[in-house]
Amino acid sequence: MQSMTTHLFAPAAALALLLPLGACATTTDRPIVDGPVAAEGMLVALGQAVAVGDLVVTPRALVEDSRCPQNARCIQAGRVVVTTRIDGAGWRETADLTLGESFATHGRQIALTSALPEKTAGEQTAPAAYRFGYQPRP
Repeated sequence: MQSMTTHLFAPAAALALLLPLGACATTTDRPIVDGPVAAEGMLVALGQAVAVGDLVVTPRALVEDSRCPQNARCIQAGRVVVTTRIDGAGWRETADLTLGESFATHGRQIALTSALPEKTAGEQTAPAAYRFGYQPRP
């Protein structure tokens, strides 16, 4: 009976020793991201991460591109909306960012500042062809 108790105790003791190590491994002062991160100020495609101040943002999906085509006259300018993942130190959030508008999260502000190519009347742009730029806001 004593050997059975010893065998049950050994895995529990080993787990107790490993738990503090696991907690230390997840503490960080930087965003945790899944792959390479483009330098701040670079334009990125859907799925590519880019540094924005102390954050890392990744455009995930084009929700809307209703901008007025560059070769047309429009009553309204339209807008671009991009679902964007935002990674900070120990947190992650996904939000729809609108071109030219600031977005506040966790005490920081960022903005989607560019979306290329420009829209052209009579042409459809594939989502993979888009490039997006983000900047921190004061």
